[in-house]
Amino acid sequence: MSRFWSSLTHGLKPYVPGEQPRIADLVKLNTNESPVGPSPRALEAIRGEATDTLRLYPDPQATALRAALAAYHQVRPEQVFVGNGSDEVLAHVFAALLKHDAPLLFPDITYSFYPVYCRLFGITHETVPLDRSLQIRVADYRRPAGALIIPNPNAPTGIALSRAEIVTLLEQHPDAPVVIDEAYVDFGAETAIPLVASYPNLLVVQTMSKSRALAGLRVGYAIGDADLIEALTRVKDSFNSYPLGRPAQAGAIAALEDEAYFQQCRALVIQGRERLNHGLIRLGFDVLPSAANFVFARHPTHDGAVLAATLRERAVIVRHFSAPRISDYLRITVGTDSQIDRLLLALSDIFSKPAGSA
Repeated sequence: MSRFWSSLTHGLKPYVPGEQPRIADLVKLNTNESPVGPSPRALEAIRGEATDTLRLYPDPQATALRAALAAYHQVRPEQVFVGNGSDEVLAHVFAALLKHDAPLLFPDITYSFYPVYCRLFGITHETVPLDRSLQIRVADYRRPAGALIIPNPNAPTGIALSRAEIVTLLEQHPDAPVVIDEAYVDFGAETAIPLVASYPNLLVVQTMSKSRALAGLRVGYAIGDADLIEALTRVKDSFNSYPLGRPAQAGAIAALEDEAYFQQCRALVIQGRERLNHGLIRLGFDVLPSAANFVFARHPTHDGAVLAATLRERAVIVRHFSAPRISDYLRITVGTDSQIDRLLLALSDIFSKPAGSA
C-alpha cells in the first residue's frame, strides 16, 4: 500500500527499539530496563486511579506532577514540561527548539533516535566524532551550531561528562539551545539541572523509565527556562494536549515521594554494574567506564555480532550495534545478580569451547 504514503513517510528510517522476545527462561539484558520493580507507593497510586474517573480526561497541564517535579528539583513549575516518556519529550524538543539555519550538533556514536528525529523534522545536523576512547571531547564542539544535544551519560557508551564540561559547552554556545539528555544520569553522573538558573539556553531531559523503574508507565520530563518550556508546550498542544493519563501522573508523583526506595534501588543497580564489570574484565573484556545502568564492552578475540548471536542461543539477550567503530561491542544491561551470573556463565562456556562449536 506504499503508493498511498506521503513523500515524508517514504524517506523515513525509523528507530529500531530493543527486541522484546518471547523466549522461555530468558535473561533479557538488551533494553536497559530496571532489574527491580517500581516503588510500592507508585503501584498503589496507579491502582488507585483504576476507578470511574478514567472516563474523564486527565489534567492537560499535569499541574500536580509538574509541581512535584519542581519541588524535587528545586525549580519553578513553569520550568517543567512532561510527556509520554523522554522520547516524546525529545520529539517535541526537536520540533520546538533544534531546527535552525546552522546545523544541530550531536555525537557520531549516540542515541540513534536523534538522526531519526532530524529526518522527521527536516533538521540539518552534523555529527561530532567521539575520540579514540569513545568519549565526547567538549573542545570538538567549538564550531558554528544552531543547537546541540548531548546525552549524559552517552548511550550506548555509558561514559559521562562532568558538570564543568557542560558549563563549557553552554559558554561556547550562549546563543544556541543546548539540550542535555539525562536518561541515565541517576546511576553515576552529575545532573545539569542546577545550571538551569544561570543558563537560559539549557534544557535538561530526564525519564522515570530507568532509575524509577517505570518504563511501562511512560513518563518523561524536561526542565529549563520558562521560555524554552513554553515552546515545548506550544508544540505539545498542537499535537496531543492530554499526553499523560491519570495513572501515569499519580504513579509518577508517588515515585518521587518515595525517595528512600529510589536511593535503595539506585544503589543496587550501581553495585550490580560493578559486579558485572569485574566479571567481564576477568573474562578478558575491554569495558568502558560506565555511569549508566548498562556497560559497553568488547572482547579482543570475539566478533561482537557472533558473540551476541551465540549468547542468544543460550537464552541470554544483549544489544549489538552494527555501526562502524562499535560493531565488536555489546551493550549489556545491569540485571539481577542471578541474571549477571547466567550471563557470565554463558560467556565462560562460550570461551571454553573451540571456535565453530556450539
